[in-house]
Parts: sequence; structure tokens; C-alpha cells
Amino acid sequence: MSGSNSGTSPGDSGDDDRDRSDEHAGSPQTPSPEPSPTASDSDDVTIEDDGVVRWFLKTNDETVMVTRDVLSSVAIVAVVALLLFGVSGIWPPLVAVESGSMEPNMHRGDLIFVVEEGRFAGDNAIEDTGVVTLERGQEADYTKFGNPGDVIVFRPNGNPVATPVIHRAHFWVDGGERWVETKASERLVGDATCEEVPNCPAPHAGFVTKGDDNPGYDQTGGGADTTVVKPEWVTGKAQYRIPWLGHVRLAVDNLLGGMIVPPSASSQLADTQPEPATTTPAGPASGLESNGELAGIAGVAGGSIALAAGRYRS
Repeated sequence: MSGSNSGTSPGDSGDDDRDRSDEHAGSPQTPSPEPSPTASDSDDVTIEDDGVVRWFLKTNDETVMVTRDVLSSVAIVAVVALLLFGVSGIWPPLVAVESGSMEPNMHRGDLIFVVEEGRFAGDNAIEDTGVVTLERGQEADYTKFGNPGDVIVFRPNGNPVATPVIHRAHFWVDGGERWVETKASERLVGDATCEEVPNCPAPHAGFVTKGDDNPGYDQTGGGADTTVVKPEWVTGKAQYRIPWLGHVRLAVDNLLGGMIVPPSASSQLADTQPEPATTTPAGPASGLESNGELAGIAGVAGGSIALAAGRYRS
């Protein structure tokens, strides 16, 4: 019959299919080519798709990453500076001591955190000033930086362009008071009379001040050249000491001649006091110590803020 003679037998067709299947199974498979890396694989954000801000924050471009790190450091410094300003109430809130008349309680190169004089007033402060003098500190057992009384920052003779001084307030005098005979320490003035001592009688009411390491009161020519310090000449009072960090500010100022920030305060006048003795600063410790030392500040924020700090005479 014609139907039985045409076409292939069922057995033949199945054998051929199996043979072809076996050949394909035994032959090695050619691997598919891997797609070449594209810019989107290495950096999956673009300005076109994500916008400038998201691209800047997420891109892996090295130049942008460096810029991003610098801006982050600046932002940290700004936040820390604003926090310090909020607590202190004055600017700059940190000042570098440039000489040694407040030793051993302050050293050259210390960074001092200062606050507005009315803040954190101790017991027995002079009325309307927020300042506790050494005289009153002895009565109230109030100590700052190793001795009774507050250490204040003031402009000598009220001169707004003079380098500020950071010295301890010893006692308050009224205008016309013969303070050498009533309140001065005999150890410091000896048997001198009021007429023999500058600024006595007191030309006006205010503070008599002294550097802890100076031989006499500022008002008798034993330290800073100033008359009795009026309350309005006081720009702040010292709160905490950060060892070493002020050297950053002083070094940069010496190199650039004070071009970064205006001159600020140090601890003694070069023409009236000897050079401070060379000392080896102690390493920073952690925490806030009872004698007014705030240590453990380091890194980018601390160094940058030190550059912005003022300088003060002690």
C-alpha cells in the first residue's frame, strides 16, 4: 500500500532525535560573553537621573569624595563652635595663653574656655558683676584654677584695641578708697603708703587684679599696665583649661603675623615680666577635672577651633 511505503519508520525518526540530543549533550557549551562594565555599574548615580545633591552625596568620584570630607569636617567645627558660643555667650569662646604670669595654674600654650562674666556666678559674687574676688572666694570656699576667686579677662585701661589680659580678681575697691592701706596684702606692697603706690586712692570703683605668678598687683606696676579695672572693661571669665591646644593658635599666628584673627590676650607684658620658665606640658587626660581642666579634645574640630581662638595676656 502506498501509505506503508512513504515516509520513515517511527523507529528511525526516534533514533535520529536521540543521536542529535546525545551529540549536543556531549559537546562543550560555549560560555556567554560577560557584559563589559559601564559607568553606571561603578557609579550608579548620575546628575541627570538623581539630581546634583543626591549625586554629590552618593558619587564615588574621588575629587567629590575629598570635597565632601572637607565640608563634613568644616560642618563639625561649625557645630562645635556654635555650641561653645551658646554656652559661653561671648566670641571667641576659646583663648590661647601666650605667656606665663598665671603659672602654675595656666601655662603658655593652654587653651582657655571663657564665659560671659555674668554666667555661672559663684556664691558671694560682687553685685551685678558675677565675679567672685579672691577676697570673697576665701570666705565662700570658692576656687578657680588653683586659688580662690575668679580669673577674669579685661581690656587694660578700657582700651578697645589693647591686647586683653587674663588675671585673677583679688578684691573690689570703691572710688577714692585707700585700698593699699585697707585691703592690699602686706606681703605684696610692704610698708608702702597709699601716696607711694600708683592708682591709690582708687580713681574709680573696680577690681584690683594680679597674675598668680607676678610679684605684685597690676595696679602697682607689678604686672599688666592698667588702673583699677572697671566692670565694663571685663569681657569674660575663665572656666576651663585645655593643655597644649593653644600652641596651634600661637604657632599659626607667629607664622602669619596675626592675619587670621585679631590679636587677643596673653598672660604677661614682655617689658614688665620675665620670660616664663620652660615647662613640659602634661599629656591630655580625659574628662573634666575639679581644678578646671577640660582635656581630651583632639582631632579636626579641636585643631580648627584652636586656630580661631583668641590670644590673651596673663
